[in-house]
This record gives sequence, C-alpha cells and structure tokens, in this order.
Amino acid sequence: MAETVTREKAGKTAETAKKTAAKATDAAKKTAAKAVDTAKKTGKETPKKAEPAKKEEPKASTPAPKRSTVLLRVLAFVLWALAITCEVFAILALTGYFLPPMNLILFLILAIVLDLVFAIIAAQLWKRANRINPMSGKNKFLFYIWTELGVIMACICFIPLIIFLLKDKNLDKKTKTIVTIVAVVALLITGVASAEFNPITAEQRDSAKELFAGKEIYWSSFGHKYHVDSECQAIRNSSSYEKGKVTEAIEKGRGSLCAFCARDLVKAAAAVLDPDNATADQLQLLEHFKEHGYSADDLTKIAQNLEKLKTDGEVVNEVAEKGLEIVVPGASVVTTE
Repeated sequence: MAETVTREKAGKTAETAKKTAAKATDAAKKTAAKAVDTAKKTGKETPKKAEPAKKEEPKASTPAPKRSTVLLRVLAFVLWALAITCEVFAILALTGYFLPPMNLILFLILAIVLDLVFAIIAAQLWKRANRINPMSGKNKFLFYIWTELGVIMACICFIPLIIFLLKDKNLDKKTKTIVTIVAVVALLITGVASAEFNPITAEQRDSAKELFAGKEIYWSSFGHKYHVDSECQAIRNSSSYEKGKVTEAIEKGRGSLCAFCARDLVKAAAAVLDPDNATADQLQLLEHFKEHGYSADDLTKIAQNLEKLKTDGEVVNEVAEKGLEIVVPGASVVTTE
C-alpha cells in the first residue's frame, strides 16, 4: 500500500516537472518572437557574422580648375597705360605744354626709361597669361595680334615720341640726337623683350595635355622645347633641367616638342605597328619608353596625332631617305629615321 502511494507521488512529481519545462520552453519562444518583432519595428536586424572589409578603391582625382588670367591681363593693360602716360608727358614737355621739374634732357631720358620698364613688365605678364590660357589658332590673324600684342604696344609706347623728336625744330642738335638714340634703343629693347618667339595655340596645348597626361616631361633652363626623355641628346649633357607636367613646361615657355624626342617616339610606335619589320633601334626605343610608363597604345596615339602638337623641324611631314615610313590613319606620312 505504501509503495503504491509512493509511486503515485513520483508520477505526479514527474508530470509537474514536464509541465514546468514546457512552460519554460513556451516562455523562451515568446521572448524570442518578441525580440524579432522589436527588431523589425526599430529597423534593427539580428547581428550577422562580420564580413571581411573590402579594400576601398582609390577615387579618381578631381581635375584642377583652370587658372584665371584676368588679373594678369588687367595688370598688363594698367602698366601699358602708365607707359603711354610717360610718353605723353615727354611729348608735352617737347611741345612746351608741360614744364618739366628738371633739365629737359634728363626728364626726357627718365620718361623713356620708365616707359621701357612699364612696357616690358606688361609684356611679360601678357605672355605669361597667353601661356597659361592660349588663344585658339583657327584665325591666324587674330592669333598673331593677340600673341604679339606686347610688340604692338611697344611701338605705340615709343614711335609717336620718336616722330615728335625727329620733327622738333626747337631742340638743340645735341639734345635731339641723344634723346632720339635713347628712344630708338628703348624701342628695340622693348620690342625684343615683348616678342613671343614660341607661341602655342589652345589646340596644341590641349593636344599635348591629352597625349602626355600623367607623363613626366623635362625641360632645360633655356630654350623653347620640352622633352619626353631625360636621356634625350638635347638635354642629357645639361647641367640642370626641370621636370613636371607638360602644362608646366608650356607655362614656362617650352611649347614645342623636341624634334629628337618626336622621332624617337615615332620609331617606338613603328615597332608597335610593324613588329616584324622593326629594327633593333626601334625595338630598343620601344622597351625604353615602356620602362618610362608609355604603353603601346600611348605610343601609337602619339604617332597618329603628332601633327597636332607644336614640333620643331617639321617632323611629321619629313620624308625619310632611309628607315621605315609609317602611314597612320588620318595623318601625314610619319618617318622613323
């Protein structure tokens, strides 16, 4: 009897334990369901296994804005105005409408010297502006006037004064001779200093910028050319040379591609376009330029567009007496000699 009672109690205890476990399981499920609902409502997701961070690709650099040349051009005109003012005062002193505060000959020479200084500085500012932002060369006449404005202004700043000096009958011969010689010499100095001997068009600048984008360019302290190779025969014996972007070289007055470099580039392009007939020299130059960051496409593109660059020596239109001639689509015969 006692055993029967004990078994019944044990059975009840087991059932109670099962019910308690079932309640705990239900409570856990409800808690988990509430957590999921709460996460959905708040926009949070169940944390996932962290993935390895992806390597961020470098962003393309933003091209530098075009530099304004308005200030340079305004300053140039202000200085030209001052130069003309000096000339006007000299003419007024000659004609007697202005009484100079010193000896006439000293005043005239001082006015001419100031005229020269103002005109030369103005021309340098104008040339600097043209190199930074050159004019289109489509209209050759306007391009010449715009580029050589410094020379035109030099004539305006001195020729009227020289004419008045030559026609003046009241000046003594000695004063007239000295001042006229000084004025003529000042005109010549200003004209030469104001002349742009290596003008470049906007189209030539843009072509150079496109073809040599990302490439290192070299130029010497003197001259008007830029080089694509520091070992170019034109500068390898130079005691010092600068390097940078092609736009920097152009801004410093090196607007022409070196003829030696142009020929070497075309020789390397010949090895790309016709590798079976390429000479040892052409293959060697191809490897040389590849080491300097020029791909086969770069060299071909330069050869095809060489005529768009300002290049000394008429490299594009030369006819080689020996060596391979490359006829590229849409361009003239390009020689590789």
